[in-house]
Amino acid sequence: MVCMNTPLWLVYALLGALCASMINVLGKIGMTGVDSDLATAVRSAVQALFVIGFCAMTGALGKLDTLGVKPMTMIVLSGICGGVSWIFVFRAIQIGEVSRVAPIDKLSLPLGIILAVLVLKERPIPVNWLGIGLIVAGAYLATIKPTT
Repeated sequence: MVCMNTPLWLVYALLGALCASMINVLGKIGMTGVDSDLATAVRSAVQALFVIGFCAMTGALGKLDTLGVKPMTMIVLSGICGGVSWIFVFRAIQIGEVSRVAPIDKLSLPLGIILAVLVLKERPIPVNWLGIGLIVAGAYLATIKPTT
């Protein structure tokens, strides 16, 4: 349960994780007999329309002209990376088990932290690095196929 002292960023992050947890399972169910690239395109279009509608409702869409060249370039590149990521993930879950693909996909977390250290000069403390290592180990362990 979230209490009144819970930071808002944590609430958003947990809600994001909850929603993200459903993506691969719903995608796998929806891709039965469907090309994974087409499924990715439909998913991305729906996501884009949803977020644009949300921005229109909150008034954020009216601030589009405030984005400078560098922020817009970085955001566009981020979007391209997200699209390429989902093309690969949807291809992987179409031919593999979600329970094995999802942990590998979540290696984006430790890879993202390493990039944040290299590019943004962020400095995780030793206990953070332990957690990152456990995520990597967990991803490996979660992908081991049971022997029958």
